[in-house]
Amino acid sequence: MSQDYKAEPVPIIFEDEIQNLIKKTEHPEKERVRNILAKALELKGLDLEESACLLNIQDESLLEELFHTALRVKQQIYGNRLVLFAPLYVSNYCSNNCLYCGFRKDNHDMKRTVLSIDEIKEEVKIILSQGHKRILMLMGEHPNKCAFDFFLESVQAAYSVQSGKSSIRRINVEIAPLTYDQFKELKKIKIGTYTVFQETYHQETYKKMHPSGIKADYWWRLTAMDRAQQSGIDDVGIGALFGLYDYRFEVLAMFQHARHLDKTYGAGPHTISVPRLEPAQNAPVALNPPYPVSDTDFKKIVAAIRVSVPYTGMILSTRETAELRKELLNLGVSQISAGSRTDPGGYDKDSSERFREAQFNLGDTRTLDEVIYDISTKGHIPSFCTACYRLGRTGKDFMELAKPGLIQKYCRTNAIMTFKEYLVDYASPQTKESGETIISQLINETDNSGTKRILNNRLKRIENGERDLYI
Repeated sequence: MSQDYKAEPVPIIFEDEIQNLIKKTEHPEKERVRNILAKALELKGLDLEESACLLNIQDESLLEELFHTALRVKQQIYGNRLVLFAPLYVSNYCSNNCLYCGFRKDNHDMKRTVLSIDEIKEEVKIILSQGHKRILMLMGEHPNKCAFDFFLESVQAAYSVQSGKSSIRRINVEIAPLTYDQFKELKKIKIGTYTVFQETYHQETYKKMHPSGIKADYWWRLTAMDRAQQSGIDDVGIGALFGLYDYRFEVLAMFQHARHLDKTYGAGPHTISVPRLEPAQNAPVALNPPYPVSDTDFKKIVAAIRVSVPYTGMILSTRETAELRKELLNLGVSQISAGSRTDPGGYDKDSSERFREAQFNLGDTRTLDEVIYDISTKGHIPSFCTACYRLGRTGKDFMELAKPGLIQKYCRTNAIMTFKEYLVDYASPQTKESGETIISQLINETDNSGTKRILNNRLKRIENGERDLYI
């Protein structure tokens, strides 16, 4: 495969260093851990050895201290806001044979689908009718059945949909690694974040899990973010699929990847995703994970990421159960999907049809309204904000605000306004009543008199029919 790099590839993941640090930091002393957690509260991040210490914690009391620190760090950087989005799959054809994925080409029981442009627009209308304002568009990797040019057309079609006063305000994308020229084309259609998961950073495991297809090229996938950055896409997201290899290795490798991006391009990843293996149709590894991750270890992963790279948004999907998702929101997660479907056309199908075309099983099947009611009554501010993308607060500009915790100045106010829109246009009576009470409390808690005045004015304008107000 042609790797159309503008610069010479450089080492990114140092496996020996990671393995040595994991071994060196086994059974960390309490005083050492507590010193690391104190440093984490300075919001400057941790070095790789310090992160390894946290990932090796086994003592229950120290775990609780880690969890408490992660919550404090999240509150200082992001406050209580929680961004919501919906995934939209346009195709489940795939030429790869990943052993953990329902879309794999050897899954002959999968009902394959490519949505037409009209079907994509219908899916977007349904997503809008739930109250969503941002979507994540995905497709399987198949050069013939769902080509890159068709995906570009799909994104533009989704942006074109208008339903009453609503439209999708920002589309993030999660598709296979692209060439430099393709990334340039992707940038032209004004996407938000470009995301691709390495799945596993461990090269030998990667080789086993991807026996055939374009995705079998480890280096092509690993360097995708470099090509994206070089093409002008400065807002990127990374992730690993937990359960394929030792979670401690995967987390530390992600940190090496993040620091490579930060050092090379001046901006680390906008988001880190933390999917965990869930059962998928005819996917042998998904049914029997080689390195299963317990709920306790999964919570440790989330907390360690939050304190180690505090500036980075953390995404949690509906793979996890509603109960576990509630716990993880207090450990560092800042973005969640809700009301999700993982099959093409899934928003317009009944559940029996969806299973035959889904990428993986869902753990949280609640509606968006149910999720919003739950998180808002648990102290979180639901947010549909897309202002940073649309005002150019991405890449270095975003990091200059996020790293010292200044991004809250914008996020909190914009979250409240988008929450108000949801309450006026889509909320159930129960959610609306509860939400209005919560917004009143948030306004009363606003210290800055100027901000309070702006909020009251704009909330009134929203009640009077205006939409899409942001700072």
